[in-house]
Amino acid sequence: MPPRPSRTCAQVLEFPTDAPEADGTLTWESTTMVLVHARSGDTAGLGWTYGAPATAQVITGQLRDLVVGRPVFDVPATNEAMSRAVRNTGRPGLVAGAISAVDIALWDLKARLLGMPLVDLLGAARREVPVYGSGGFTTYDHRQLADQLRSWAGQGFTRFKIKIGEGWGTRERRDLERTEQARQLIGDAADLYVDANGAYTRKQAVRLAHSLTGWGVSWFEEPVSSDDLTGITLVRDAVTADVAAGEYGYDLPYFARMAPVVDCLQADATRCGSITVWLRAAALAQAHNLQLSGHCAPHVHAHAAAAVPNLRHLEWFHDHVRIEHLLFDGALSPDGGILHPGQEGRPGLGLSVRSTVAERFRAPD
Repeated sequence: MPPRPSRTCAQVLEFPTDAPEADGTLTWESTTMVLVHARSGDTAGLGWTYGAPATAQVITGQLRDLVVGRPVFDVPATNEAMSRAVRNTGRPGLVAGAISAVDIALWDLKARLLGMPLVDLLGAARREVPVYGSGGFTTYDHRQLADQLRSWAGQGFTRFKIKIGEGWGTRERRDLERTEQARQLIGDAADLYVDANGAYTRKQAVRLAHSLTGWGVSWFEEPVSSDDLTGITLVRDAVTADVAAGEYGYDLPYFARMAPVVDCLQADATRCGSITVWLRAAALAQAHNLQLSGHCAPHVHAHAAAAVPNLRHLEWFHDHVRIEHLLFDGALSPDGGILHPGQEGRPGLGLSVRSTVAERFRAPD
């Protein structure tokens, strides 16, 4: 009889930011992680998502009894069972995050039971996963932005992304000044990306994109709301930078709607249904002759990213990198702007939780 999960538990961890942070449409001073352990015998798999603390209640209250006792190796079947069980609850949003965290833990558990890195279980399409430095928050002053960009450059990064669209697009001049500053700091040879987080109107995004072209911006992420597919299409067709979106996809039909209107599809395994659905999103993107970019949570994505042939890159997002390096032993190194998941042969995602750190940042009950 194949092994079956005997226990699943969830922890809520709250990590303060190292400085005030904001993008075009949101400000925050902490990041919440919901950490999942799925155990079979003496082996435990790790999974997590970033989202509201109530995500943990979905895991322990609605998903746990459904998962415990199912065959460990049949991860897609368990993913499907979870998705069907939440029909009346509503799958998008934090429920999708809960499913994602459990699914990640089950993939990690399966690979650990088989004694192999997850990338080897999935089957590698590449051994190198390119990453881009992501941060450049609108709250950063000149020194903070310079320090961050120089830190990535010192690690050999050649791709950099900053946030623009400050104040819901009301500070255009500062957006352009910060983009100019970023270009001067990283040099002419590096790739410069910007992310408006949907802060601009359609015409505003097109107008600013023409100015951004002067600073060699080659990636314009969410120039308008990702809910405005018509607007994304209009911007994409009017600008030279690649237009990207997809991070708010909670199911595969979302990506089917998004793929025809972007130059590069984004997907977040901590939101969309985890590795199971993320791999399907990669196949969907490839069917549209698109590349896929992994959004945030780099240690969730790294092994799966190495398993898809149409990967463009993975986001080395400041908040999540800081948290994952603090919380986990076995965190990956991005030297040269490249990750090598599975290289050291550790099973699963290759991570173990530092229990003292988890306890230190445990959210109050």
